[in-house]
Amino acid sequence: MTAPLPLALPLFDTIDFIKQQTLCAYYTQSFAAADFAQAKAYLLSYNGNDATFNAYRRETERLLHWSWQIAQKSVRDLRRADIENYLAFCQDPPLSWIGTRKVPRFIEIDGVRTTNPLWRPFVATVSKAAHRRGKSVDPKKYALSPKALREIFTVCSSFYSFMIMEEYTEVNPIQHVRQKSRFFMKKQGKQKIRRLSSLQWGYVIETAEQLADADPNRHEKTLFMMTALYAMYLRISELAATRRWTPRMCDFYRDQDGLWWFNVVGKGNKQRQIAVSDKMLAGLKRYRQSLNLAPLPSPAEQEDLLPKTRGKGPITSTSYLRKIVQGCFDLAIERLKADNMTEDADSLLEATVHWLRHTGISEDVRHRPREHVRDDAGHSSSAITDKYIDIELRERHATARKKRILEDT
Repeated sequence: MTAPLPLALPLFDTIDFIKQQTLCAYYTQSFAAADFAQAKAYLLSYNGNDATFNAYRRETERLLHWSWQIAQKSVRDLRRADIENYLAFCQDPPLSWIGTRKVPRFIEIDGVRTTNPLWRPFVATVSKAAHRRGKSVDPKKYALSPKALREIFTVCSSFYSFMIMEEYTEVNPIQHVRQKSRFFMKKQGKQKIRRLSSLQWGYVIETAEQLADADPNRHEKTLFMMTALYAMYLRISELAATRRWTPRMCDFYRDQDGLWWFNVVGKGNKQRQIAVSDKMLAGLKRYRQSLNLAPLPSPAEQEDLLPKTRGKGPITSTSYLRKIVQGCFDLAIERLKADNMTEDADSLLEATVHWLRHTGISEDVRHRPREHVRDDAGHSSSAITDKYIDIELRERHATARKKRILEDT
């Protein structure tokens, strides 16, 4: 009879609590405390960016769990064969290590932070559309996406580079993995960009306008958000306040030539300036007037861009912002169905907030120089922006549509 797999308790709390955190007493291996200290120091070096910290915490934590519980050795002693075994494990983890929903790693009970018994290192999911159709999550169908697999390589390699610099180990086994190609599926052609069609976007923004007209106090913010996410290609995290940056009204500013820009601190803690279109500026004026502010902000204005509806201060929860956007999507879906646009309604079920950024970039790259779109989007290279150019695909499909099967047909 196979022995049950050991528990995998959460190791690292949120940024707010990790500094004072110590290793859970459950892990008694002689090497665990030293590994934990290295991992903690590594994660603290990313405490300026919540999204990066969370992603790196997930992968570092998984590696420690496997190394301690399965391989029964310190991460400093792992070698190429171990890492290949670990990658295979991540592709097919045991059911007892797979959750069916994302939950906090730690919870408070009587004012004390304690491990959440519902947490698991891996989480199975279903698509948004499938969930809406009543399909439940099945841990047996857990699958590691190619993107997730690449993150394992990236984060674990970075972790080992850190430990080498700290003289904790001398080897980065990730770099020694042979035939990395066997872990990844090669794909010919451009990656599909997930975005809304022109029809879908028309319904979505029209829905936001209808909401704002019907209930200005509640939904002028909705309309402004939808406009900004599309017109300025913003990520949802760039609208929420964080430790490193709080978006304020004065981040919209006019330069010496009378041109309007939006200053944002985005992914990788990088600051960029986004050119503000006339339509976006009109959207800003409408939104500000709903807040009883002057049509345009002054350089010294410190009003929060997205203030809380209740209480003081800016909105900090991206989950809350996502719910606002999803509510708009849901109503647009109902309108599409009512107009017998069933296929468009069904595909909109899959849409996420990030599709608005993709949609805005895809539309603009057809009309603007790609270098301009690249800089407004904050892409590190033009090659990333090129992924949004689908003119060649349209032309290729156009030449294929009239192909004949027989000469006389």
